[in-house]
Amino acid sequence: MRLMSLVRLFLLLALICVASVTRAADRPTVTIGVLKFGTVSWELDVIRHHRLDEAAGFELKLMELASGQAAQIALQGGAVDMIASDWLWVARQRAAGADLTFIPHSAAVGALMVPAASPITSVADLKGRRIGVAGTPIDKSWLLLKALARDRYALDLDAAATPVFAAPPLLNQKATTGELDAVLNFWPYAARLQAAGMRTVIGVDGMMRDLGLSAQVPAVGFVFHEGWAKANPAALDAFVAASRKAKAIMAQSDAEWNRLRPLMKAEDEATWAALRDQFRAGIPQHWTEEEREAAARLYGLMAKLGGRELVGNAMALPDGTFWPGVRF
Repeated sequence: MRLMSLVRLFLLLALICVASVTRAADRPTVTIGVLKFGTVSWELDVIRHHRLDEAAGFELKLMELASGQAAQIALQGGAVDMIASDWLWVARQRAAGADLTFIPHSAAVGALMVPAASPITSVADLKGRRIGVAGTPIDKSWLLLKALARDRYALDLDAAATPVFAAPPLLNQKATTGELDAVLNFWPYAARLQAAGMRTVIGVDGMMRDLGLSAQVPAVGFVFHEGWAKANPAALDAFVAASRKAKAIMAQSDAEWNRLRPLMKAEDEATWAALRDQFRAGIPQHWTEEEREAAARLYGLMAKLGGRELVGNAMALPDGTFWPGVRF
């Protein structure tokens, strides 16, 4: 009798496994190349934890990669379906003949940070200062800051200040030891400086507004091949739906952010809260023709400021940079 019960249990488990495999086989997969501790991984973790992919009718797979460049190579080589990147890179690739396209993930951007007691209160006060800049001389935030300084204050920051270009973590370290007067850093690092007691002089979003770009422009999005999107429309639509649901959870639930703490690598409560709040502030609320037009104007400004070294051969935003099938 006991043997028969064990046989029945075994058969039942086997049937459940077969049914699960069958259901999984029926679902398309979306494979995303991701940096393990990058901020995009937080949203993808929410999707998987809450099985939002399963509910939307697809299976989300992740491939952990070491760097942004490795992610770009993985996408171009067909190892993944999507990566997270900025749309200026997509535009440059399209101008070179690639069929890459973009949907928005986040409008979170960096900021110009100074010590709490600093006399610097505006861009005009940067004259004669040492300014840490994340990236290179053609970093987009630096180009915008220079344009604003020139247009509003007749200030040439290349000549009137001392820019120091370095990696984001090193800049934060130098900022906290007083080696720099101000730091222009990406948003997760600016959030950490805020948590450490530094204050914001102006955010990159404020720079864009002051330069005449009123609509919120996404900074980072999910990038994929147009050919893949056309061949897998159901998978793409399902991923977009799951992404929006994950963002809604992250916008409303502090408990979800508590669960994400290990991924966030927040050193303390203040850092955790600053990262959470900055991520939430960057969740795109609209993606319509108005935002696309603002992005095209921003691209034109970037092309003017950074030239071919930044945008390549396309001085105007190439058609198809933004995937037309997503609006909200």
